[in-house]
Amino acid sequence: MSTATSTVQRPAAPADSPGVGEHLRNYFSRVRGGDLGALPAILGLVVLCTVFSIVRPNFFTAGNFANLFIQGGAVTLIAMGLIFVLLLGEIDLSAGFASGVCAAILAVVSTEMGLPWYVAVLAAVATGTLIGTTLGFLVAKVGIPSFVVTLAAFLAFQGTVLLLIEGGKNVSLRDDVLIAIVNRNVPPVVGWAIFGVGVAGFALIQLLRYRTRSAKGLVTDPMVVVLTRIGVLIAIAGAAVYILNQERSINPLITSLRGVPIVVPVIVVLLVFWTFVLRRTAYGRHIYAVGGNREAARRAGINVDRIRISAFMICSSMAAVGGIVAASRANSVDANTGGSNVLLFAVGAAVIGGTSLFGGKGRVLDAVLGGAVVAVIENGMGLMNVSSGVKFVFTGLVLLLAASVDALSRRRAAAGSR
Repeated sequence: MSTATSTVQRPAAPADSPGVGEHLRNYFSRVRGGDLGALPAILGLVVLCTVFSIVRPNFFTAGNFANLFIQGGAVTLIAMGLIFVLLLGEIDLSAGFASGVCAAILAVVSTEMGLPWYVAVLAAVATGTLIGTTLGFLVAKVGIPSFVVTLAAFLAFQGTVLLLIEGGKNVSLRDDVLIAIVNRNVPPVVGWAIFGVGVAGFALIQLLRYRTRSAKGLVTDPMVVVLTRIGVLIAIAGAAVYILNQERSINPLITSLRGVPIVVPVIVVLLVFWTFVLRRTAYGRHIYAVGGNREAARRAGINVDRIRISAFMICSSMAAVGGIVAASRANSVDANTGGSNVLLFAVGAAVIGGTSLFGGKGRVLDAVLGGAVVAVIENGMGLMNVSSGVKFVFTGLVLLLAASVDALSRRRAAAGSR
């Protein structure tokens, strides 16, 4: 009588998964091949912060650190929406004044009509969605180039803001919730709680992803790299929360100023949400497919027109959120809301962060990194008492450098693939 023995085979890490050394070699190989990712933006942040901290020691104070988030909040949020349009190889020149129109709707509904803050916010975001739907329809269905459509909207929306606020008067916000978005902070304990939940969620996602890919025999990053990624997030986010929880008020006995500005969790939540949409959903894959090759995407069965319209909808909706933040920061809305350099800074933030102007390459995180670069430039030069002209010239040169890096990296990548 013979007995059959069976062995239970446990899934092991795939044999072709790279070690740490090979992982680093592959990364540097991609960089040499033109896939720079967010590296230029990160290096730029390091250099700018180092220079400004040497020239102006008060650059790294807790109060000025909080100012960076306040100054860059609106631009970063608008840039998040622009990422979706840029991924398709399109452009939206109206995003700045679209945010102004939505901010004007917010002010009219909240202040002049006296309706609750959530009604005003919904009205503003709905206006942005309607604007994006209209622009997307004209681009996708009518066939007008996005440059022409959004340039016309850029001009029209300036007049729309003037009409909404009756000739350019200043409409103040009186609702405490709307004012608090930028001008108030969460309690220090809540800040640490948000930090803990965020880090735990990120770590869980990274470890589950590693486990799932390993179990399926797919190539995955080494565990050391995964743990390093989690550790870097803990260090950076923990340091930020610690600094922001320091007392920033000149007279703390009269008014205490501690905690993370409310706008920061708003940005983080939207960053996580849109990153999930782009990286973990079929819709996100369709965005990249249409941006990479529109005709190939059409032949693969993707509704290209629907994707293009939806991208403009997201762009203008995020412009509305940026307009709400800008109105909260100023405590009011006037004819200049969304104008001046808002659009240029938002496009610059997306491109500086690593999103390609040619479509098919970019992440929502690019808006945050690029927005940080723009905020650091504006803040640091402001501390140095540099004129507005010099700031514009320097920011323009940084944008030109980022666009040049993008063009050269694409050319190098194309040459390497031949």
